[in-house]
Amino acid sequence: MELINRLGLSDLLQRALAEDVGQGDVTTTLTVPPNQRGRARIMVKAAPVVFCGGPLVEVLFALAGAQPRLRSLAPEGARLEPGALAAEFDGYLVGMLAAERVMLNFLQHMTGIATATAEFVAKAAGTAARIIDTRKTHPGLRAIEKYAVGIGGGGNHRYALDSGVLIKDNHIVAAGSIAAAVQAARRGAPHTLKIQVECETLDQVEEALAAQADVILLDNMDLDHIRRACSIVAKRIPIEVSGNVNLGNVRAIAQTGVELISVGAITHSVRAADLSMRLENLA
Repeated sequence: MELINRLGLSDLLQRALAEDVGQGDVTTTLTVPPNQRGRARIMVKAAPVVFCGGPLVEVLFALAGAQPRLRSLAPEGARLEPGALAAEFDGYLVGMLAAERVMLNFLQHMTGIATATAEFVAKAAGTAARIIDTRKTHPGLRAIEKYAVGIGGGGNHRYALDSGVLIKDNHIVAAGSIAAAVQAARRGAPHTLKIQVECETLDQVEEALAAQADVILLDNMDLDHIRRACSIVAKRIPIEVSGNVNLGNVRAIAQTGVELISVGAITHSVRAADLSMRLENLA
């Protein structure tokens, strides 16, 4: 329960289960004796994964009335090959069947994010760049998605709009200039918040430096412009790269010397991991 409490997931898990069960699991009620106990095994199917979300399984089984007893559970971040056992629980079959789809939805999504993140992290290994996420998360699922990024070895960008100052193109338009936006932010922001400026051109990089921004974000720049931006900044402040980052180009970006590479795809369009649950009757 520590993870569930830390991430504030109790309400989310209850609502997800209620959404799927509705007024009751009709099929299970009609076909499975209410006192029948069994064993649930969660297996990895088609491809290696970085496992994530295991602590949610027991809670969901319990919420569904399975009265689960843990037999084995892979550690968070474990690299599991196809055919590997991720988790094994004993409990009442009616509860485990009622929770099956919701449980797998969470596990597959979180494991998919952790696995994808680990692939990006591996590509950037040996460079100074760190892979981080974005706020491009599914509504209501940000806590578990950012947690899964961390399990995959990535870092977290802003959790919400109150987590830091990020001056983007529309803020610049509204304020009148990068300098005006940074000055206004500097006057009003707590000293603990860094001020980051999104730059689409090298001229904006120079403006942000002159305005004494704390971090620069290079938005959708190609490799040549990223290298030139690094030369302009000359390690005086950190640089983040964002936009059109993929497994094919992330290492080249990392090798330019930037400190941060944010990847929206690891949360907003990740492929679910292939996991399944198999049941066994217990006498």
